[in-house]
Amino acid sequence: MNIFQKYYHKDLQKVYRKFNGIILDNVIDDIPDLQNYFEDLHKKVNHNTRILITYHNPLWEPVLTLASKMDLRKRVGIQNWLDEDDLRNILNLSGFEIINTQKRFFGITTITIAKSRPNDSKVKKDYRVSIIIAARNEEGNILKIIPSIPKFGMSQEIIFIEGHSKDKTWEKISRLRKNYGKLIKIKSFKQKGRGKADAVKLGLSKATGDILMIYDADRTVDAKDLKKFYRVLASGLGEFANGSRLVYPMEKDAMQTLNKIGNQIFSKLFTWILGQRFKDTLCGTKAFWKKDYVKFKHTKTDPFGDFDLIFGAIRNNLKVTEIPVRYKERVYGSTNINRFRHGLLLAKMAFFGFLEFKI
Repeated sequence: MNIFQKYYHKDLQKVYRKFNGIILDNVIDDIPDLQNYFEDLHKKVNHNTRILITYHNPLWEPVLTLASKMDLRKRVGIQNWLDEDDLRNILNLSGFEIINTQKRFFGITTITIAKSRPNDSKVKKDYRVSIIIAARNEEGNILKIIPSIPKFGMSQEIIFIEGHSKDKTWEKISRLRKNYGKLIKIKSFKQKGRGKADAVKLGLSKATGDILMIYDADRTVDAKDLKKFYRVLASGLGEFANGSRLVYPMEKDAMQTLNKIGNQIFSKLFTWILGQRFKDTLCGTKAFWKKDYVKFKHTKTDPFGDFDLIFGAIRNNLKVTEIPVRYKERVYGSTNINRFRHGLLLAKMAFFGFLEFKI
């Protein structure tokens, strides 16, 4: 008899330790947060349970999407198009390991079998956390940031760096300190230099936590995801946690098409250069240990503030773990990204990385 009992995600509350296997047949395509989903499933299965997961190969996305529009295939909503590395990473973050992966039907369908990993990734202790938030012209977002950050760690300090804003960003930060100063440790500093890299460097120099985090003031990444970054470091699953906006579908205007294509191209290039997978080098959400950060080089060649950190992690042989995050549209303000100027700067950083790590 087949060991797999078929249950869909809407019925998972019925799944307990009595089953030897669970089939998730094209279930993961429309789940908003797969990491939370699999973490919840992990609590309901035992070490012998096998999870069989079927999903569509992302290379077939244009063909299957066209077939749906022509009514040759069932119409579906916005879907997750994961590759094997995406799913492997999410399962690893959630406490599972992959046993086998195969492709069927001319590579359209991927079948993955996974099992619960021995419970070696529990959070071992609580650590002090510093969250650095660089803010320029973010008046409409500032007051929403503190209430949106979940509680985790032994303690939290929030460090705002305001840089040459033309609106009332600094005034809003000052109001935050007045409203929340007795409940949470909030620091704020005015940036003398210019650019995000300079702001991030200033914020990190003022941090006292064991774990350092960077979070963008535009709130295009949900602050509740910061807890995932904390768990990765505190459990030992990774030593440098890097957000990835290119796994899940984005909101309509979150990232322009040319920017997305450019990010995808550079992600493959940097993955090859650095020897560790980086699906999204420019995601503004990152976390790492202060004891490791003090060993990183501080250069003036990185205009983004991401590559001094990424290159530092690679130089120090840190284990990089990617955290898939949902990327949302801005609700206030406009992006500071110039696709062509910053595209050239990104190419420059790739060249520097090539010289250091490949030559």
